[in-house]
Amino acid sequence: MTNSLQALIRNISDTARWVATYRARETERSDALFRDPYARRLAGEQGEQIARAHSFTEKHSWPMVMRTYLFDEFVAQEIQAGSDLVVNLAAGLDARPYRLTLTGELRWVGIDFADVIAYKESRSWPEKRPAADWSASRWTCSTSMRACGALRAIRGTAARAIVLAEGLLIYLEAGDVAELARDLAAAGFERWIIDLASPAMLNLMVNEMGDLVSRAGAPYRFAPEDGPEFFRRCGWVPADVRSTFRTAARLHRLPADLQAYAQYPDPPEPWRLPIPWSAAVRLARE
Repeated sequence: MTNSLQALIRNISDTARWVATYRARETERSDALFRDPYARRLAGEQGEQIARAHSFTEKHSWPMVMRTYLFDEFVAQEIQAGSDLVVNLAAGLDARPYRLTLTGELRWVGIDFADVIAYKESRSWPEKRPAADWSASRWTCSTSMRACGALRAIRGTAARAIVLAEGLLIYLEAGDVAELARDLAAAGFERWIIDLASPAMLNLMVNEMGDLVSRAGAPYRFAPEDGPEFFRRCGWVPADVRSTFRTAARLHRLPADLQAYAQYPDPPEPWRLPIPWSAAVRLARE
């Protein structure tokens, strides 16, 4: 990690500004795949400085753009199917309650560390309320987000509750992911939307970006050998698995040197190939 990055990234919360920068850049394109008019102000100059300081992610920011695009698509489909509660774990600087077309009956709960929520609330937000009934919950290092009773309380009387975990699971140990999965299932959530890296992708990320997140206090950890099938033993069934690479190829967001691979046919079991692979995954409770 360069000295400039060491100074810019003080803890893992700062990476939320970094990721918001890529949402802002996509928004500013004439052919933008989504619009996040709040991303630039949330990222701030620090987010832009972090992005510019890391050459690998400057070239390969497309997976984060694809993750946003695919999560947006999954959320829209779930709301259309009747979901009345969205709980966003480690919500970071997400602005979906403001920028997506949502129904007035929907309740949206964002959960993150108190300093992240305080920073987001300190930005200049529009006068209008978000389309959904939005609220923020805080946790600290001594408060577990996995407490099943707390999850049940958040779920309340929702008829069809969904959970988002965008950019979260990769920082957790496999045992912690399994515990969270079981608690979410026991609390009655119907759908869980996650992003997932393969072991090969994890190795690539560790080699290229591991110093960044490790110094921020959250090294990359979770990339199960069996991919989405990991969750079957925790009460969840993979219902929809979308390759970020294939999506980026279809939407013309791959770097030129990777676009050449876009025409390769899909292998029978893409997750088990010894090549980098990542996905957005929609899980359904068994």
